[in-house]
Amino acid sequence: MSFFENLFPVLCFDNLRGKFNMLSEAIRRHLSESMSNSSCTTTEIEACRDDAAALTLKVVAIGAILVAGVAGVAIPLLGRRRRFLLTDSNLFVAAKAFAAGVILATGFVHMLPDGSENLTDSCLPEYPWSKFPFSGFFAMLAALLTLVADFVGTQIYERRQERVARSKDDTGRVGLIDSAEQTGIVPAEQVGAGTGGKVFGEEEGGGMHIVGIHAHAAHHGHNHPHGQNGCEAHVINVCSDGQECDDENDHGHGHSHGGGGENGRGRHVVVSQVLELGIISHSVIIGLSLGVSNSPCTIRPLIAALCFHQFFEGFALGGCISQAQFKTLSTALMACFFAITTPAGIAVGIGVASFYNPNSPRALIIEGILDCLSAGILIYMSLVDLIAADFLSKRMSCNVRLQIVSYFALFLGAMLMSLLAIWA
Repeated sequence: MSFFENLFPVLCFDNLRGKFNMLSEAIRRHLSESMSNSSCTTTEIEACRDDAAALTLKVVAIGAILVAGVAGVAIPLLGRRRRFLLTDSNLFVAAKAFAAGVILATGFVHMLPDGSENLTDSCLPEYPWSKFPFSGFFAMLAALLTLVADFVGTQIYERRQERVARSKDDTGRVGLIDSAEQTGIVPAEQVGAGTGGKVFGEEEGGGMHIVGIHAHAAHHGHNHPHGQNGCEAHVINVCSDGQECDDENDHGHGHSHGGGGENGRGRHVVVSQVLELGIISHSVIIGLSLGVSNSPCTIRPLIAALCFHQFFEGFALGGCISQAQFKTLSTALMACFFAITTPAGIAVGIGVASFYNPNSPRALIIEGILDCLSAGILIYMSLVDLIAADFLSKRMSCNVRLQIVSYFALFLGAMLMSLLAIWA
């Protein structure tokens, strides 16, 4: 019996149950403290509190930020019809570099420090918020998830385009066979069946060399690198009369040197949508924070900073939307959604200011997490899809003047946006 008597305490789970209850109680207590709506002391902010003046400034902020956002996103969209604002012009590339610097500084200098400050605030319980660098973790997680979304979105779009192109080819092939039966002209696939699939005059790339003219079945242009390392790249469209023309819809022979096409357009489609997601996510937080504030000392510098920030973010987003070549309705919806997000956040903040406590642990955690997630998205998008995509391109490496201007614009945008952190 002594053996079973010694074994019984080991099999008894009372001790384990007690430890589990203590752990669950500690977790519940920490969650309760983290989700508390009680306010921390804000004597410095309360000293500058003026509800009437703050409300007037909020209304001014809604109008000013809305105008800045609309102007920023509209310039590249409306400028597609103007030669100096075309998405492939040097001026547009330099302006986009400036906007990319603004977005990069927004993520590194504004959003990430704000999120870190909120998540390490003294109002929050020490465990777990002071035991782990949550701000960097959430920013890293957002960047990795943006990478996955970027990759998956691009793959889905490209495969969809391949299916559409394949269905068009099948339809064209059926029509060609039907016309052959009527006219007696045999398709090239049937003629070359006994000669390895090639016919007289057919080239390796699938083109047909007929009296010096390359006829392509799949598209109306192909790539030819000219000059040393392809640096003398430019687009030449040969019109039906043999002269060079600028008509993009003309079905002439084009020498393109950027490798654009549907795959390039697919990248711009995904980039514009993911970038808008990142911009909107932090625009809501910024607008809400301004809307619930009743301190004119806080609101005044924010208005100027947000107008500057909103204009150049809109310019970068408008450029991506323009390059994606969306339909008119989709373009208008994306532009309007961006322009109204921050003003809408301010309006919501005004409405909930009476019962929303921005200094409570709950608000600090929610805003801190969203700030860090937004920072991760903006840092990834600015570095990978805006800066690297342009600065590592063949066009940039072959144009020294464009390199100098673009790098200057990039650093200028980043520095100016960083300086705004002094006031906002």
